[in-house]
Amino acid sequence: MLSSTSLFEEETTLFADLILPVPIPSLFTYRVPREMSSMIKVGARVIVQFGQKRVITAVVAQIHSNPPVKYQAKYILELLDDEPIVTARQLDLFYWVADYYLCNIGEVLNVALPAGLKITSQSRIQLNPEFEHEDLLTDEERVVIDEIRKHQTLSYEEVERLTARTNITKLIKSLVGKRAVILFEEVKERYKPKVVRKVRLAQGYLSNDALVKLTSSLEKNPRQQEILLKYLSFVPVYNNPDLNLGGLDKTVFSQDKSLSDAALQTLVKKGIFEQFEIFISRFDEIPAAANGPIALTEHQQEASRQIHEHFQQKEVVLLHGITGSGKTEVYIEMIRQVLASGSQVLFLLPEIALTAQIVVRLRKVFGDVMGIYHSKFSDNERVEVWKGILDGKFQFVVGVRSAIFLPFDNLGLIIVDEEHETSYKQHDPAPRYNARDVAVILAYMHKGKTLLGSATPSLESYFHAKNGRYGLVEMKERFGNAVLPAFELIDIKKEKKSRKMKNEFSSVLLDHLRYNLEHKEQTILFQNRRGYSPYLQCEECNWISQCTNCDVSLTYYMRMNELRCHYCGHKEEVPRTCPNCGSIRVKTMGYGTEKIEDELHVLFPEARVQRMDLDTTRAKNAYQQIIQDFEEGGTDILVGTQMVSKGLDFDNVSIVGIFDADRIIHFPEFRASERAFQMLTQVSGRAGRRAGRPGKVLIQTNNPGQPLLEKVVNNDYEGMYEAEIAEREKFGYPPFTRLIKVTVKHPDEQVSAKAARALADKLLPNLGLSRVLGPQPPLVERVRNQFLFDILIKLEREKINFKAAKSFIQEKVTDILTDKTLKSIQVVIDVDCL
Repeated sequence: MLSSTSLFEEETTLFADLILPVPIPSLFTYRVPREMSSMIKVGARVIVQFGQKRVITAVVAQIHSNPPVKYQAKYILELLDDEPIVTARQLDLFYWVADYYLCNIGEVLNVALPAGLKITSQSRIQLNPEFEHEDLLTDEERVVIDEIRKHQTLSYEEVERLTARTNITKLIKSLVGKRAVILFEEVKERYKPKVVRKVRLAQGYLSNDALVKLTSSLEKNPRQQEILLKYLSFVPVYNNPDLNLGGLDKTVFSQDKSLSDAALQTLVKKGIFEQFEIFISRFDEIPAAANGPIALTEHQQEASRQIHEHFQQKEVVLLHGITGSGKTEVYIEMIRQVLASGSQVLFLLPEIALTAQIVVRLRKVFGDVMGIYHSKFSDNERVEVWKGILDGKFQFVVGVRSAIFLPFDNLGLIIVDEEHETSYKQHDPAPRYNARDVAVILAYMHKGKTLLGSATPSLESYFHAKNGRYGLVEMKERFGNAVLPAFELIDIKKEKKSRKMKNEFSSVLLDHLRYNLEHKEQTILFQNRRGYSPYLQCEECNWISQCTNCDVSLTYYMRMNELRCHYCGHKEEVPRTCPNCGSIRVKTMGYGTEKIEDELHVLFPEARVQRMDLDTTRAKNAYQQIIQDFEEGGTDILVGTQMVSKGLDFDNVSIVGIFDADRIIHFPEFRASERAFQMLTQVSGRAGRRAGRPGKVLIQTNNPGQPLLEKVVNNDYEGMYEAEIAEREKFGYPPFTRLIKVTVKHPDEQVSAKAARALADKLLPNLGLSRVLGPQPPLVERVRNQFLFDILIKLEREKINFKAAKSFIQEKVTDILTDKTLKSIQVVIDVDCL
């Protein structure tokens, strides 16, 4: 157990073991300055020097009086927090994540702590007080020195602007060599509270008599009198002097062009007004509504009752409710009850896109006790949620996977909505954790409960529920007597033979789009591929646009007129002719969301079309704006990737069209059928979600007779589960085994292959051939100029000690990394890989 002692006898020399946000395997011990010894606490942030010049933020993990044996402890430079900003339970969770996912605790801290709570250092230049030989300076150097004298210090960027140079290294080096300047690191904290500047009347002018006299005395200064009258119109202190305490925002005056800022400043100088500042929450801008009652249907009440019943015996319950069954209302009822008991609630969502719509619904019920936490929020906003939880302001938080690391101290319930989603798994950087699985551990640490919800649960979760490890509650009816949508499988082979296809659109889909537009109903079109087209190809020599850094084709973006790699971000201009043979016959191959959107504008010029994918939702409020436009009827057709499949609830959608279903089904991966069923079912569930408005789903496919499509059409999750679980058991895949993928990377293909083979050879004697598969190159063999080789390790759940096996794997990976004949090798370990 971590020590939380912070007070030692004055004469004792204290040391602190610190977690540094860097990928190192152990804690570092620093000496605590005597003046900090009575204040430093476990969980507080400190500033320390790491290496020669680096200044970083660390978190105190333990305080003791034992100096390190192998090195001389440096002093902690500064203590940032009077009280812990990381709780004891958080530290326990960080250790668990590091241990389970085979990474360093510093990597966990780096992901967990919002950037606004980390200190940054900036190199600055100041004049050397002992410098006397100005005759040695060049004209350019003299300009820099003169500027430093004016401002005391300059940053590197300021010197660049002053000299109009893009590279100032030689200039700085010359000034240092002449002993004219000294370089130093200025440390800054990123988080800045939001400040509102206000004014109020001085205490002596609050009585009615004093106000009358003041108004009269300002008659000769009409501009100052206008300021006073403006203030009184907003803050009528003559009726209630207590109103003066809150003052008036200065922007009220600055926004009125008829008022003089100078007059306001004169009133301040005279002591008639006084200026002050207040810190406000950025979330005060989000309108909160009064608590609204949620009336549960009979089926929802029954589901809620069963969840409570299961929670008497089980730590985890799986809520399997078909799309549109009203799971959100059940969640709201559960949240209410837990908050009423005085405990905290965490509601996890897989995508930022979902928060836009669900936050509005939840805020109407829970008001300002609810915090929101995701990566589209600024550093400052995320810090305010973090501190709001510590201060008790936010008892309920809605967030994406990183919210699992927030400083809760009394979690009663964690809800993981759409628990099957792959977005809960972090792939890069380490820790490569799954927030759904970490949620179960976190709730257990708090003695709370976990509720997993999905219309299409992951096979692992459903298996645990079927076998009694989790409780299972099922909701098989749609809310409000709405019916599941009807399906139509469109054979695009036949359509092409009869020449009814218009580019990517079948005649059936076009007829339904036309009908919907005429009847003012909305449509969602799903294509799980962004960009205009996956690649360009020359019709003469078959050249294909390829990334220079990765073994993938470059995606064509028509609007930007560029080719882009989705793996490394590399961009190129679109060639006018084939770079290989010079032919002008270079054409686009395949189609993405951008091309579908473009073709819709041609086919239905009157239609209002929006696109929702990663490219159109980069801005902070882009998701919210697209969803709001669609909700309010400002969009007729919404084209999107899997973002449109997740939990969105629209009243007026009667048609969902699905492109390229075959590519999703036949992806070469053991989870392909499960993922395809989940994705197709989820996006289909957006249609016909209100009673009296049956929806329809149109799936374009080359093979309508595929067994999986039959299960999607019949909403047969159990049938899909039974077929897949039999296959998984036969071939030894999860949930019967745990998978660990070890990826070896190196710029030289031969070195990478050699290291991967050497690692596999080290693993085989203890684990055996049946458990160690590979090494072999993945589907994309080269990414960012690194050649990849994967080793897949399958460990049976019942037959092997998982913890011991992981330790053995990590030991052998360390052997490879420390092998001097295999320099610059990178090894990535992904536990429970997806």
